[in-house]
Amino acid sequence: MDQCSYIYQNDSESDPAPKKKGRNTDITYINGNFLGSSELEHQNPPFLPGFYMAKILINGTESFNAIRTVVVGLCLPSGCSIADVETLLKLDISRRHVEQELVGVRSPTLNNFSLWDDFTFRILFIFSVIVVILLISGTGYDLVLRRRYKAKMRIKSYCKELTGDMTNGLGCTTYDLTHREPEENGKGNCTVIRVPASVNNNNSDENLAVAELTATEETKLSLWAELLLSFSVVTNFKAICDKNVGNDTIPSIHGLRAISMAWVILGHTMIVVFKYSDNMELRKVVEKEFLFQIVLNGAYSVDTFFFISGFLVSFIYFRTNAKGKLEKLTKGVSEFTAGTFHFFGLVGYRFVRLTAPYLYVLGVVEVVMRYLEQNSVFEPPTQDHINCPKYWWRNILYINTLFPVEQMCMLWSWYLADDTQFYIIGALILIIAVRHFKFAATMMSVFMVSAWATTAYIAFSNNHMPDADDPFALFDKIYDKPWTRLGPYLVGMSVGWILFKTNCKIKMSLLTVISGWVTSTMMMLYLLFGLYNTTLTQTAAAAYSSLSHTGWAIGCGWVIVACSSGYGGWVNKLLSTPILYPFSRVTYCAYLVHPIINRIFALESDSPIHMTPNALTTVYLGQVVSSYVLAFIISLSFEAPVVTMLKILSPNRKKRI
Repeated sequence: MDQCSYIYQNDSESDPAPKKKGRNTDITYINGNFLGSSELEHQNPPFLPGFYMAKILINGTESFNAIRTVVVGLCLPSGCSIADVETLLKLDISRRHVEQELVGVRSPTLNNFSLWDDFTFRILFIFSVIVVILLISGTGYDLVLRRRYKAKMRIKSYCKELTGDMTNGLGCTTYDLTHREPEENGKGNCTVIRVPASVNNNNSDENLAVAELTATEETKLSLWAELLLSFSVVTNFKAICDKNVGNDTIPSIHGLRAISMAWVILGHTMIVVFKYSDNMELRKVVEKEFLFQIVLNGAYSVDTFFFISGFLVSFIYFRTNAKGKLEKLTKGVSEFTAGTFHFFGLVGYRFVRLTAPYLYVLGVVEVVMRYLEQNSVFEPPTQDHINCPKYWWRNILYINTLFPVEQMCMLWSWYLADDTQFYIIGALILIIAVRHFKFAATMMSVFMVSAWATTAYIAFSNNHMPDADDPFALFDKIYDKPWTRLGPYLVGMSVGWILFKTNCKIKMSLLTVISGWVTSTMMMLYLLFGLYNTTLTQTAAAAYSSLSHTGWAIGCGWVIVACSSGYGGWVNKLLSTPILYPFSRVTYCAYLVHPIINRIFALESDSPIHMTPNALTTVYLGQVVSSYVLAFIISLSFEAPVVTMLKILSPNRKKRI
């Protein structure tokens, strides 16, 4: 304190409005949110320097009569405590004519944070080491079996003919990871192996599979050996990158999912980047641009995920039931008991499959945000370093959206909570629909109308104006609540049932096709750009908030129906492009990790980012690449092994010959 006071007194005796950056106690006020760089500490000061940030609220100036928040960067002796700096600043503020208020002071140079002292980090480290060992062991064992098989096949000329018929280029293997199905060409000495490799972002029950050939003289493997092989990076990576899709999958779903994920990353990147830019006023300018409405209405990308999730859950459940696989699990029990078994089986399977990568990323978020909070010159956008240790259990139970947003850990996990709650509702409806379809349809209608009415009431009572308000203005009342986002999920379930009943063979006249495409295109374009320079009444705004998300899902529904029925044209070719399949299959992990990349990029900088259109484009592309690289790693390490193990342990799994 003595050293700080001495320098402060020396500085106060000089020019009260210093203009030179070389002063030891220079307080540089920059318009907006610029706070200089922590590396711009002065050369050869007579003390060990430290970097401090002070947030000051300015109530008004002669030229700008409005409340503003300014962040100030200071280079002071590192011996100064936070309390010392606050005292000095309050003295300085009291001498100024402009009314100001010190909000707080923080310093990244005073922290004593150590990763190895963090309990969560130690758990993550141990768990990561165990997973790496399993990956190495599983991959090594896989390669050994493949080498043995190849050596055996060199002797057997007939296998060369069989492998010549393959189109996926994945080669042969000698072990059966899941179940075997006869190959379509009828060759009795080969089988098709289905190796589930990952789950989609909407957490449906789609089984991503890769077909491989094997001779009937397959190596007999124990259950533990097969579980170890589920960690094979080679097999899982080939499965993720396979150009084929599962029997119960609509190819265009993959493209819709991959494009929506890119849209989500775009929206989140813009939010974080603008928050930590030195020209924050640029956002007010670009928000008035017509094309920027795509970013402002990025919430519809999440509605696409809800639609896809509901669609696949319904479509696959009805197909699975039609094949009689569900009856085998509950044969000889009452209808109520069978339905109960089905329900807990579906929910349990989903919980195990989602939670492994989710729990790991949850721990990473806690550690990363705690580190950034201690070491960044910026304040973190959320309080994950505080909320995650307290409320992580809400995330694991998928109920975090039922609590205030201020207490939420991993803010973007609201989607997983809502989607899981929708899944529970959907599972009940589907189980009932098998025997009591009309009652289930009535339940779905009641849920749909209730969601519309609830959303309209909340929007109207809070005077929410979607044409003028920030998209997240009512985050804790409308945006993340399950009772306001249920509509798209139920639309997806309805479309899934329609395509199941018609076996994806809906016959439509040319007029119907044209009308469907024109109507859906116009509706989706209106939802994206229709509010541009538009003013809504309070009643119209409430109706828009209530029905817009369902309307978007209906548009997506037409796209899937048309593409799966042969009326998709170039849209179907685009959405069904095989190059999109790998990105679609790791979308769940990409959704989990991309906000971490956003925050690291922004908070690890020692100065604000100056945003220009070219800079925004470069940052966005870098965020996409980084997110997907990390998503592939997480998927190969956690998601794919868990899904494969669940298939191995499934009661429906066929015995090996």
